[in-house]
Amino acid sequence: MTMSTPLLVGADPETPISVLRRFSITTLEQSLEAFTVLAAMPVSGMTNPVTGQPSIAGLAILVDDAAGRVNYYRQGGPTVSSELTVDLSPGAIESLGRWPDEPVLAAAGPLGPAGSPLLSVCTLTHRGTEIGTGTVHTVGLPGDGPPEPQNRGSDPLADRPGIDIGELMAVEPLTVRDGFVRLCQRPDPMVNNMIGIVHGGVSSAGLELAAAAAINHTQDHPFQTASIRVNFLRPFLAGADAGAESHDAQSHYEGSVLRIGRTSAVADAQAIGPDGKVAVIARVTAYR
Repeated sequence: MTMSTPLLVGADPETPISVLRRFSITTLEQSLEAFTVLAAMPVSGMTNPVTGQPSIAGLAILVDDAAGRVNYYRQGGPTVSSELTVDLSPGAIESLGRWPDEPVLAAAGPLGPAGSPLLSVCTLTHRGTEIGTGTVHTVGLPGDGPPEPQNRGSDPLADRPGIDIGELMAVEPLTVRDGFVRLCQRPDPMVNNMIGIVHGGVSSAGLELAAAAAINHTQDHPFQTASIRVNFLRPFLAGADAGAESHDAQSHYEGSVLRIGRTSAVADAQAIGPDGKVAVIARVTAYR
């Protein structure tokens, strides 16, 4: 199969097989006529690498795949995400933590007329209960898109549910201080999209990890992420600037607290490439 016949491929060029296998995402149903996708992802191992607390970061990857794929099918060709949101109901994280061996399902479909940008929405369920929603805006790319998926070699972390999400994402803490967290995004071709930049769902997850850690790393009673709003500004490359000696010249995520109240907290996060430019931004709201 080739990208010149995208509606027969069954995969979004933003979500190559390497990403699906790394995070054990499976397609249960899809309709190329109705533009719907039902996908599942395990949630065991989803803990924040800074706080060790349960995390919803991986759900951004699931939403970007399922909802992004809907837009891809509607476009009839390559697309790129421009916005992504995830909203969770109270008790969602508790459900994931209590039954980590049960996968989360994402049922995605189109919203509104075809055109550019395209909008798709998805409902997230866990053990038969709705726990949240997600949306993805995408814009079309010119031409036929990227070529047939590259052979990226074997992946020792593929299809192994339960591995910590920080390891799956190739993310590790760099700086942790009051109200601020910086996470390094290590180069790993398995988490890149078809054109060699960090997959949008992965970078969205990195932003949630950084923001949630900035909020919670000093909290005795942690806040639980309720929403994340992501804007993709430019391509986010993983790596380091040639000859760089500081962490600032490495690809990384920064989370900064805006406010921590008695029952709610808000933090901003940004993904910064090796050139020092902000590539992706997000706002995270959490409650307790």
